[in-house]
Amino acid sequence: MDPHSVVTISGVSIKNNVAISILHIHYNSNDIKKTIHYAVNITSTKTELFAIQYKIDQAVQIPKVSHIIIITDAIYLAKCIFDFTYHLYQLQSIAISQELKVFLKKHIQNSINF
Repeated sequence: MDPHSVVTISGVSIKNNVAISILHIHYNSNDIKKTIHYAVNITSTKTELFAIQYKIDQAVQIPKVSHIIIITDAIYLAKCIFDFTYHLYQLQSIAISQELKVFLKKHIQNSINF
């Protein structure tokens, strides 16, 4: 794997109206961050979007990163990030798009994969 790649992995579940997201961020084959978030009275879609947004936010802040790999079980949501006609989650989509725009403009070889 490219030494300038960041791999982000997340899992989300909801039980008894409590959403739990667990996020792992790996850089240079090291687990550099593990985060657990809890939220009450939130949909799984919002939780997944939050997880994607958080992973991107953390990954773009790592110096010398040129490739972000996002592993998620909600690939349908990753596709919705760029669909601004999907008004319900537009705030998360805008935040994610802005972060990616800055990251991708830093260098022509920067990339992201879902």
